[in-house]
Amino acid sequence: MKTIQLIRQIRKGIAVFGSIDFDFGPDAITARTVENADYIIPAGEYPLEMTWSPKFKKFMPEILNVPDREGIRIHSGTTPEHSTGCILLTPWANGYFREWMNIQTKINEQDIVLQIIDNYEQN
Repeated sequence: MKTIQLIRQIRKGIAVFGSIDFDFGPDAITARTVENADYIIPAGEYPLEMTWSPKFKKFMPEILNVPDREGIRIHSGTTPEHSTGCILLTPWANGYFREWMNIQTKINEQDIVLQIIDNYEQN
């Protein structure tokens, strides 16, 4: 089983900023993230799987076992208003499209756990 970490670093208003490390050897990337504090996933560990998204009409990483919610995903976005619980990869990460596709393939091929760590001060 492989663990990837999301570390939340800054909370400002409804925006929660952090970084997520996808470390699969040569396919490793670190991406900046933004979440909506009104819908934030509790810190903890969650299985991560590639599943079909009816909304986006493609396979995407889904965060499983989020209390009282389903369909929570990792996808691109720029502001916390773009999310009702999903973890958004900011445009900085979108420049790594090929690497992100490799990461999604790795998620599909392995048992992955997403570990979410709150390490922020509220501003």
